[in-house]
Amino acid sequence: MTDSAAAADKAADKPKQTQRDAVERALAAPPRRSTGAIKLGGKKLEFSVEGAFVPVLDTSQGEKRGEPLAAVFTTAYQLERKPGDTKPRPVCFAFNGGPGSASIWLQLGALGPKRLRIGNDGSMLPPPYEVEDNPLSWFEHFDLVFIDPPHTGYSITASDDARKKMLSVDGDVACLTDVIRQWLSRHQRWTSPLYVAGESYGTTRGAAIADKLAEQGVSLAGLILISCAMDLQSIVFEARNDLPYALFLPAFAGVAQYHGCLKGPQSKSAAAARALATEFVESDYLRVLHRGAGATHDERARVAKRIAELTGLSATLVEHRNLRIADNTFFTELLRDRGQIVGRLEARVAGPMALARTHEWDFDPGMESLVGPYTMAGMGYFIGTLGFDPAWHYEVLSMDTNKHWNWSRGEAQGNSFCSTSPDLSRALRRNPHLRVLVASGHFDLGTPSTASDWSLAQLDIPADVRQRVTHKYYDAGHMMYTRDEDLAKLKKDLAAWLP
Repeated sequence: MTDSAAAADKAADKPKQTQRDAVERALAAPPRRSTGAIKLGGKKLEFSVEGAFVPVLDTSQGEKRGEPLAAVFTTAYQLERKPGDTKPRPVCFAFNGGPGSASIWLQLGALGPKRLRIGNDGSMLPPPYEVEDNPLSWFEHFDLVFIDPPHTGYSITASDDARKKMLSVDGDVACLTDVIRQWLSRHQRWTSPLYVAGESYGTTRGAAIADKLAEQGVSLAGLILISCAMDLQSIVFEARNDLPYALFLPAFAGVAQYHGCLKGPQSKSAAAARALATEFVESDYLRVLHRGAGATHDERARVAKRIAELTGLSATLVEHRNLRIADNTFFTELLRDRGQIVGRLEARVAGPMALARTHEWDFDPGMESLVGPYTMAGMGYFIGTLGFDPAWHYEVLSMDTNKHWNWSRGEAQGNSFCSTSPDLSRALRRNPHLRVLVASGHFDLGTPSTASDWSLAQLDIPADVRQRVTHKYYDAGHMMYTRDEDLAKLKKDLAAWLP
């Protein structure tokens, strides 16, 4: 080998070694621990907080566990037990979605002992951004363990190959399942009733994790799915996939009513608009979509007119879109005359268009209300209060992770529509004690409640098993818990659902 070739190989190996070194340093770092207390249910609960990395090891050699492939960060809140209190306390593992999102949203939005408050209407409040006690924390019912999947939060992988493996549906499920098992062993919590809570893509992974854990002999007591996304076919607008056009229409109608864009019976309330849209979808719209060019001119004209009445858009626009209104069209067209775009994850929020009034939806005004405040308040809490290392880099939202995600499952090739509802169906059939709580926001245009209704209705389970699935609705968006009334309702619904 020439000197230049050797130098090139050495240079190529340097980034790989840097990645491995970063993982080894993370795993060698001692857990960061602190304490706190909060009043919940009329009682003062003292707790410990531990931030620690969990190794994900190479198991390609079978039972022989090899080098660490990743360092996954967990933030655990555990009740300080009184002497003699040996009753197993339930533990809930929680994560958000994306894919590419850290668990900061559930931790500081709804579940954890601390909460960041934002505007009840979904709007962004002015700084400073600081967390406060959360009197509606789920800590009253569980110890809480928040998991940041690889390349979110503080979690990292040791190589490009490991990164590629874990940025996939099945690789991610295997990784987080291993983290849950290791955490239970580290903290001697195998006798605790176990729950898993996921939001958005966290419901995609959560449904599969429930079945993966069952496969490994770990029985969940409950699964909580917030803003459900188990069947991507129901929420991804692509050619020859008519399902989202039908499933989103009731949600579009409710949002249009909220913004004062409707007339007639559908203008009375958002609920009335959704109900009328659902009736139209089931009676006429799906039939005409299915017939395609076989529909008559009069049928198409009636459908276009009715869609316009239900969405506040013009019948001409509906006709020009071949009777199919995609989410981006709705975001940019509903409030065009006001110079505004509509939020996706929180559709009660609208933001200003560029002066050029283009048809480009270049940011989500509903999400922008949250990212800055959560990031700043979260960093202040993690570093200033919990004592996490300020040298660690915290990835709140990794767009790169999302961009490079492999949506295929098993031996399938190509990014076809991912579905984990068969996993949940199997988990429910194999575990007679598994119960599921689903929470949906009416003003969520990322994972609409109507799409979640469809997904849950398709679960391949008998009627008696279906009784263990509960679906609750809220009058806010994707992160309904940012609205005070819905945070309280979510906690109440959780308490009623628990055994």
